Amino acid sequence: QVQLVESGGGLVQAGGSLRLSCAASGRTFSNYAMGWFRQAPGKEREFVAAISWGGALTYYSDSVEGRFTIARDNAKNTAYLLMSSLKPEDTALYYCAATLGRPQGKYDFWGQGTQVTVSS
Repeated sequence: QVQLVESGGGLVQAGGSLRLSCAASGRTFSNYAMGWFRQAPGKEREFVAAISWGGALTYYSDSVEGRFTIARDNAKNTAYLLMSSLKPEDTALYYCAATLGRPQGKYDFWGQGTQVTVSS
């Protein structure tokens, strides 16, 4: 299986930017599609973005389309979520996840999460 560790979260003002990283270890990273999810207090976890194993295909939720970019560097075993034009409603615990299946399918491996807080 693959182990995932997120980093890069923090406190940022509305309109600002952050870059989240997800470092993978344990298995061949390039075999996995990667996804980012988030969970705000009192809400269910929701899909944010996903990227295919080679990086050619990306998917976004409507709420982040045009503001967030998902990327990966298979040589560094790392996935990224570049977040810009952040809004207070983006405040959540952000998780990265990996799957051997489709990017928009079920994810089997999860990190512990990194907190993103956007102040107004």
